[in-house]
Amino acid sequence: MTTLKCISPIDGSVFAERPVLTLEAAREAVAKARAAQADWAARPLAERVKLVMAGVAAVGEMNDEIVPELAHMMGRPVRYGGEFGGFNERASYMAEIAETSLADIEVGEDETFKRYIRRVPWGVVYVVAPWNYPYMTAINTVAPALIAGNTVVLKHATQTLLVGERMAKAFHAAGVPEDVFQNFFLSHDVSDALIRERAFNFINFTGSVGGGKAMEQAAAGTFTPVSTELGGKDPGYVMEDADVDAAIDTLMDGAMFNAGQCCCGIERIYVHESLYDAFVEKAVAWVKALKLGNPMDEATTLGPMANVRFAEVVRAQIADAVAAGAVAHIETLPEDDGGAYLTPQVLTNVSHDMEVMREESFGPVVGIMKVSGDEEAVRLMNDSRYGLTASLWTADVDRAARIGDALETGTVFMNRADYLDPSLCWTGCKDTGTGGGLSVIGYHNLTRPKSYHLKKVTK
Repeated sequence: MTTLKCISPIDGSVFAERPVLTLEAAREAVAKARAAQADWAARPLAERVKLVMAGVAAVGEMNDEIVPELAHMMGRPVRYGGEFGGFNERASYMAEIAETSLADIEVGEDETFKRYIRRVPWGVVYVVAPWNYPYMTAINTVAPALIAGNTVVLKHATQTLLVGERMAKAFHAAGVPEDVFQNFFLSHDVSDALIRERAFNFINFTGSVGGGKAMEQAAAGTFTPVSTELGGKDPGYVMEDADVDAAIDTLMDGAMFNAGQCCCGIERIYVHESLYDAFVEKAVAWVKALKLGNPMDEATTLGPMANVRFAEVVRAQIADAVAAGAVAHIETLPEDDGGAYLTPQVLTNVSHDMEVMREESFGPVVGIMKVSGDEEAVRLMNDSRYGLTASLWTADVDRAARIGDALETGTVFMNRADYLDPSLCWTGCKDTGTGGGLSVIGYHNLTRPKSYHLKKVTK
């Protein structure tokens, strides 16, 4: 039997191992999810909300175990305390807006007709979650999908193998029926086979562009909706009236936190020429203050990348950029082992001819370019095949909104970055994918509209 192995970036050891389901066993488990869905959807909305939030709370009760477990699985330093704050915030907000978001859309009623549009659950929702923020990315879909009356099958990334298992255990202990929320360990082949067989009614995938393509190809011709959040190359633009110190703190944190492994991490920064020199100097100092090391050490502020092969991609991008004329401002740290432990890097004298400014890095590196003004900045920000977020730094709200209108992106930030507000739709464009999670739109995507045209009289 094939097994999935989580290799810890701390020391390269096997931290966790689980056997995968056979196709037949997976089919049987999905059949149980489908059989349980109608009864789950028939429960009062308030009851589903209560059970889901009890499951969320049960995950919180595991946090002391979860934090070091995450450090072992994907390298995030224990000093940051895990993900429960965002996990709880997102689930709580979706619980709060459930009643209004799922309410019937009243079209009109008189003596002759009653007409309305009802939001009904898809059925079985398949959630394929990534390793970089394994709890928060999963709950974005798991909570509203369950609240809306779907049953959920969760398949988590191998790098964070134990996350789905923990979530399922917590939700079951809180009273969510086992067949309603299931965690699967699957090979890619079995996952693809289930999709091709129409095992699921809705698919949510967060991961690489290649993974998203594979999901869409497996679903081709099945008419199963596939919602994706894929790659990113998110820009920051610092205008001449920006608060430079605030921009440094936020943008550099957005570039380096979690070893740069954030879906909406800042990977390229454009700075007005009047602030460029000061910005670069402070950005380099900010990065030099980081402490690379073992994530189990409370003093560590930058842990290893989650996998050696991820670090190899970043090293190659940096090396290619430097060979093409880029300037690397951070000398290789003694803790850099040539493997998962990677020196964070700030690059200048970069251009869009370099891969580090075009392709997703997903690591602790950022390129900084000088711009003359808004027109050049917009052109460069849009010169990307990705579009998740953009961070604009200015004192002028109208200017930020105007520039935002010209950007090809999913979210426009002003004077902040790398944050997911659950009241707003989390979405992207271009190769970042399609669909949208959280907010009222998240509920609309996790349900389908059903129209009722009821004629009261026949004469």
